[in-house]
Amino acid sequence: MGLVVQNDKKGARCRVPVRGGLAVLGVAALAAGCGQGFGSEVRPAPGQQKLEAPPARALDRYAGRIHAAHRARAAAAKRWGLAEVPLTPPAPPAVKPRISTRKGFEVDDHRERNLPPVFTTVPTRQKVVFLTIDDGAEKDPAFLRMMGELKIPYTAFLSDYLVKEDYGYFKKMQDTGVVLNNHTLHHPYLPDLSYARQKREICGMQRVIERRYGKRPTLFRPPYGNYDGDTLRAAKACGIRYVPLWNEEVFVDRWEYREWDRDLHPGDIVLSHFRGRDDWKGTMPDMIRRFLNKITDRGYAVARLEDYL
Repeated sequence: MGLVVQNDKKGARCRVPVRGGLAVLGVAALAAGCGQGFGSEVRPAPGQQKLEAPPARALDRYAGRIHAAHRARAAAAKRWGLAEVPLTPPAPPAVKPRISTRKGFEVDDHRERNLPPVFTTVPTRQKVVFLTIDDGAEKDPAFLRMMGELKIPYTAFLSDYLVKEDYGYFKKMQDTGVVLNNHTLHHPYLPDLSYARQKREICGMQRVIERRYGKRPTLFRPPYGNYDGDTLRAAKACGIRYVPLWNEEVFVDRWEYREWDRDLHPGDIVLSHFRGRDDWKGTMPDMIRRFLNKITDRGYAVARLEDYL
């Protein structure tokens, strides 16, 4: 047995024992690198090799995008007169919460008929609320700009007799990611109508939204929040899966509450309307300002309702 001295790939000298006629093969192996011989550095396992570029660069780019988005949101908050920058909502839950009808809001045979659940709050521990806006009377371009610049999600419930004046306004809304849902054709008090007439109101609005905006809604809100068993049976027949009501309502000049404590709760659904100076003492941006100032002060963010259903 003898020893062959050879430089490895990194230029380090190493010694490997060779035996007789195997010397040539040993030297050839060493030419490929003898770093795996006696006393040499062990190569890292797969997945542990040194990175060609430090990961800090990717993290820096990501952090830069986050900071830029925050600066843009802060500038928008100042431009729209908010007291604070709105909080960013957490990522949508990987496992959606189980939605059930609120106690006291059931109709006869609700569970047996597998009727759409009626609820005012989404079960979650996250400090989020959901903004929903009804009917479609006011079509304020400033509202669209404000919500787009602030990146505030919301859900719309539309009635055709109001939105048909300007379907394009709500198409712009849809293009920003807002889901357009069903609030009947003519906004009637549904419990006064027969099953057949209720179904025409609900299914008719389903067809309008599908024809104008490309997708049938799965959410329905009965006008005034009033419904009966026929309402929910008709809604189910028209393809509705959920009937969200609300726990708070926000106006330009005040809030109204369903609960005795007159406070926000995680997962609360907040109602407002497409209204302006013809009906309110202010504009839709004024209403949004009141809404955002309160929830931000209370430590809540606005999340997208459809992400939790």
